[in-house]
Amino acid sequence: MSARRDVVVVGGGHNGLVAAAYLARDGLDVLVCERREVAGGAAVTERPFGPDYRITSLSYVVSLLPASLVSDLRLDKHGYQVFPQGPYFAPRADGRYLRLPDDPADRSREIAKFSAADAAAYPAYQAHMRDIARILGPMLVEIPAPLGSRSPAGLARQAMLLRHLRKLDTRRSVAVIRLLTGSVADLLDPYFASDAVRGVLSVSGVIGTWAGPRSGGTAYVTLHHHIGDVDGQPGAWGFPRGGMGGVTGAMAGAARSFGAQIRTGAEVARIRTTPGGRVAGVTLVSGEEVDAGLVVSTVHPQIAFGQLVEPSALPEDFLADIRRWQTRSGTVKINLALDRLPVFTSHPSFDPQVHGGTIVLAESLDDLENAFQEAVRGQPSAQPFADICIPSVFDDSLAPAGHHVMSMFTQWVPCGYAAAPHEAELGAYADRVIARMESVAPGFTSSILHRQVIGPHRMAEEYGLVGGNIFHGELSLGQMYHARPAAGYADLRTPVRGLYQAGSATHGGGGVTGIPGRNVVRQIRADRRAARLRVR
Repeated sequence: MSARRDVVVVGGGHNGLVAAAYLARDGLDVLVCERREVAGGAAVTERPFGPDYRITSLSYVVSLLPASLVSDLRLDKHGYQVFPQGPYFAPRADGRYLRLPDDPADRSREIAKFSAADAAAYPAYQAHMRDIARILGPMLVEIPAPLGSRSPAGLARQAMLLRHLRKLDTRRSVAVIRLLTGSVADLLDPYFASDAVRGVLSVSGVIGTWAGPRSGGTAYVTLHHHIGDVDGQPGAWGFPRGGMGGVTGAMAGAARSFGAQIRTGAEVARIRTTPGGRVAGVTLVSGEEVDAGLVVSTVHPQIAFGQLVEPSALPEDFLADIRRWQTRSGTVKINLALDRLPVFTSHPSFDPQVHGGTIVLAESLDDLENAFQEAVRGQPSAQPFADICIPSVFDDSLAPAGHHVMSMFTQWVPCGYAAAPHEAELGAYADRVIARMESVAPGFTSSILHRQVIGPHRMAEEYGLVGGNIFHGELSLGQMYHARPAAGYADLRTPVRGLYQAGSATHGGGGVTGIPGRNVVRQIRADRRAARLRVR
């Protein structure tokens, strides 16, 4: 006999937990089914080196998580706490370094060490990014308007876009189009000339993407990383106490406090549908069936609609969009346990704004472009770039006293590495990343106690990130807003009535935002209200 629930959420990552918490708060009987033995998806804290070290395996910083969501779900009551991340610090092979502190005067002095003209241009660059972020940022948290729809509701939603578009004058509209279509190199070219500045700033345009800094669309990725809020500071990023599992642990605690049940080790084998095109519930790998009139899928769309739902229940044009969904990656995550902090040649003294910031290994924009092009040609980068943080500088719960954990988010290996482990090649690649760190912080290699290397194949197999893509799909213009992840279904509905989607491949995903999880609840509420009105 089948169990019965009001809602089944497929996938216990951050979006699934957010959706479950809101729906349970609304009084619905909610079950979350998570394939792995721990909830949290790619935002988890694990112990690969034994009990003494807590490692954030994949996602490693929090931003774009709306303050209103934190307040709604009372995440602080469940242990949510964020330490603001320090600024960029880029040690260089020639013994110098570039820092980008928050204080404008300090930052200007730092940049002027490399170029007085770049220092003078930086405020204008920041103002340009803030201006566009003010226009596009609010659209990130909303359910997309169905562009091209001719239905009365669709036309009304499109008209609502005027709230944002009326902020555009002629010059701003051109600036927005250039940013959406251009590369991060195009974005930086009018402002900066020095390799040091261009190298550091170009990282935010390519991180997590299968694209180099001269690839179209990477300018928007830069903007995406400028939109965020930690303690009311736009564009800020932070380290959650307890690692990223502290975020999803708080979300799970909130969901349970409202009455949701979270089951781990409960892999869904099938999302069942009726002959009439409605969702009927799920069947687990164990054979257990759970009936539900509402199912929310937060797994990758190629898993949900390519494996879990019967193809006959889905229209061919929808399936074609899902099959074409680009989800490539060349990312390798390297996690380390250290017996001491690195000592940089260029900045040998301890500084929480250095060791507790974002440490960037990238000599120039061309350095990154060359690394990407090597991967495109089928070779792992000879000089990978790395985006590095040491959260244990602030969070003493992650490592024993005097020891630290380090997260190295690196690129690129060939995107084809998602199809097989390539362990030997990944080991050699990790050696090169560590050697690059050694060159700016002598003695670093000998401080490493433990090492974990996670490539695209493991990301896909263990964490469900198809292709190893952390965003569940590339953040390119053709895969944004109303095209994310299929034409006509960016409102988080699907062709199956009662089946909704809310993973990172939907609008608002790309980072641990929780926005798709919250928006799917808004859409479900609207649809339930409309159904009640039709009954009356």
